[in-house]
Amino acid sequence: MLTTDEIRKRASHWLGSDFNEETRKEVADMLEHDEKKLIDAFYQDLEFGTGGLRGIMGAGTNRMNIYTLGMATQGLSNYIIKQCGNKGISVAIAHDCRNNSRYFAETTADIFSANGFEVYLFESLRPTPELSFAVRHYKCQSGVVITASHNPPEYNGYKAYWNDGGQVVAPHDEGITAEVRKIKSVSEIKFNGKKDKIKIIGKETDDLFLAEVLKMSLNPEIIKKHSDIGIVYTPIHGTGVMLIPPALKLFGFRNIISVPEQDKIDGNFPTVKSPNPEEPGALKMAIEKAIETGAELVMASDPDADRLGIACRNKKGEFVLLNGNQTCVLLVYYILSQYKEKKLYKGNEYIIKTIVSTDLMDRIAEKHNVECYNVLTGFKFFAELIRKLEGKKKYIGGGEESYGFLPGDYVRDKDSVASCSLMAEISAWAKSRGKSIYEVLIDIYTEYGLFREKLINIVRKGLEGHSEIKAMMQAYRNNPPKSINGSKVVKINDYDSLVSTDCITGKKTKINLIQSDVLQFFLGDGSKISVRPSGTEPKIKFYFSVNAKLSSADKFDETEKILDQKIAGIINDMKLA
Repeated sequence: MLTTDEIRKRASHWLGSDFNEETRKEVADMLEHDEKKLIDAFYQDLEFGTGGLRGIMGAGTNRMNIYTLGMATQGLSNYIIKQCGNKGISVAIAHDCRNNSRYFAETTADIFSANGFEVYLFESLRPTPELSFAVRHYKCQSGVVITASHNPPEYNGYKAYWNDGGQVVAPHDEGITAEVRKIKSVSEIKFNGKKDKIKIIGKETDDLFLAEVLKMSLNPEIIKKHSDIGIVYTPIHGTGVMLIPPALKLFGFRNIISVPEQDKIDGNFPTVKSPNPEEPGALKMAIEKAIETGAELVMASDPDADRLGIACRNKKGEFVLLNGNQTCVLLVYYILSQYKEKKLYKGNEYIIKTIVSTDLMDRIAEKHNVECYNVLTGFKFFAELIRKLEGKKKYIGGGEESYGFLPGDYVRDKDSVASCSLMAEISAWAKSRGKSIYEVLIDIYTEYGLFREKLINIVRKGLEGHSEIKAMMQAYRNNPPKSINGSKVVKINDYDSLVSTDCITGKKTKINLIQSDVLQFFLGDGSKISVRPSGTEPKIKFYFSVNAKLSSADKFDETEKILDQKIAGIINDMKLA
């Protein structure tokens, strides 16, 4: 840990001529008036992790600014040259709606072009999945999107992609990180861009991307019959406004209702506490609009439009929010059932889910004789697996509990543009069968079992918080529970040691994934508890999954209540309440 004097000395370097006037002024002000802010801004370097950067914007080594971003881009450039040579290299760049995102994107483009690369820079904000598409379409060696996803307004970030359109994975992630760490001074950053090497892209790329999205439609004839279903969509001030309404229209929907206040692009996200579709408040205005207009479906995307939130009407006509697992289940069930109905199966199809997402997806895949792969949290692992299986097996869909889904493999990151379009199609398909989306979900539960999931985040900020989270994980490993809520722990998966232990027989088997700080406890009653520290935020996550047989649709409320009580019992027994 740096001393205050060391931090002040480090900050003083930022008063030099290598830094612009605005930065020097902000640092001088911290040095003179705000030591607490100064310490937080300079006590460490903003770490270039396995996917890139994310942090609060401002001056300082621990902040998101053109200098920390510049070091990341120069390090990435150096790595690309080492891997691919220094001729014929191209990269694509996109950005979201956040404050400074355009400035950061243009700075990134300048640095890449100064290193001799051809740069495809989107003319304005675009969804993250379109960046993945552009990397693949323009045969780029790499790509970058400037976004902090659903973080608060003061944050921004930088995600790096490789030539398959997926976020960087091993060995490239470690190789890039090593090159970034070699940059010791901002004087090593090539800021003076070559404008002739920067090509601005826009509508022509949008049209190509949307053409691929349209191919995901499985029942265009049903949409024609139900094109008037009311759909409220909100981008929550973000990039989804650029492509999701056009995609819905392309699918054939004619009654798309906007939330005008939230169609306004604004990195301050003025109408919500959090621009996160996981948060009920983020969909509040859209639900109010749906009640006002009599719409049947509510959809929202996060600021960079890779995740979606859904609300639909229950049996009483009231709007209920679906969680990420439920959205994934609906999408997977629809795709697999329609493949079967239309005799599209060739026997080599597969889906993907994460280890912390609902096992109901495994059950649905098994019933359809489709392989379901479980990967670690993060869509970069989806992309990696799709790349490895390319030409051997066909990926047809998959998602994670954190509100991300990807139908088809035309991009290699989660995609709310196609997922929103497909959810609207499911609504039309359900209506053609005399049902609602909610009733289709209950039908799935009746056939496969009712699964209930809950996520608890325990926040522990700062250096002490990091140590506390580490100690919690170590305690679970050293003294794992023998039973939870009266049910025996029958199996433990430790993804750090990559060992699965049968607690009844003591037999240990290898887990065929890469190492990750995750623990899972499987109980005799079919419950599953997963524990993992967040990779992007100062928190530890607890995922709870329970299930029971649902004998009939009219037993749904009763069975759901029993399962919710079981989750509450697990949480109480683990002393997390």
